[in-house]
Amino acid sequence: CDPQARSMGKADSLNSSEQLLKSQTGEFDLESILLLKLRGLGILELGCLGECASLEWLDLSGNGLTHLGPLAMLKALTVLNVTANRISNLEPLSGCESLQSLNASGNQLRNPQQLQCLTGLQHLDNVRFHNGPARLSNPFCAIPGYPAVLVEMFPQVKVIDGERVSGRGSELYQLCKDLDRSLQRCNNIGGLSEMASRAQPWVEEGYWEVQPARRSSIMEEACKQFSEALLECRELSKQADHSINQAERVLGGRPDANSYVF
Repeated sequence: CDPQARSMGKADSLNSSEQLLKSQTGEFDLESILLLKLRGLGILELGCLGECASLEWLDLSGNGLTHLGPLAMLKALTVLNVTANRISNLEPLSGCESLQSLNASGNQLRNPQQLQCLTGLQHLDNVRFHNGPARLSNPFCAIPGYPAVLVEMFPQVKVIDGERVSGRGSELYQLCKDLDRSLQRCNNIGGLSEMASRAQPWVEEGYWEVQPARRSSIMEEACKQFSEALLECRELSKQADHSINQAERVLGGRPDANSYVF
């Protein structure tokens, strides 16, 4: 393998160079890139990423980034994922005026006040700084009740850490959470079985059993008349067959259709 090519590949993995961005997207012009996935490439510097003026969707998760400076130029960026990096400052994102969704779990943000720089983003409605299942968080997420602080800081945000806190469906989401907590509490104190023993059926016994369909007198009369008409038709058919057989015997066999004269 060419040592020069090897060193160039290593440099690209540490820096989001123009060559790397074009190779990842197949685009010939940085300004025409709309979606960019640079997950887990060992990138330490964002390089010329700020030149992707039309970029709308960006995934930088699983790298070694410590700052996001060039992203301040991305006015069209709507979705950003920077999970599992070493970021301690989100100030550059204040320039991403179109940003709607931010996932910054698994970084080094130590104080909720570091998020003040995002309060001017009018379109931001989905943020994540803690991801329990993935074990990705930030130091400030250890503060008791920090989601309430974020709700006050970002009144327009609808989803925090994957939980809907406002907007359509938030009431149902909160109701389900409260119900889960209540059931868990009853189960912990052994009251769930007692509640079940006292529970009464909502409706009378047999309410859910399928009842036979009721037949009205009109429907019964119609069925009766139909049956009588059917029997009459069958009787007429038998009489017709009998008359045809008699005629054939009188004529001495089945006549040739071509012998009829009209």
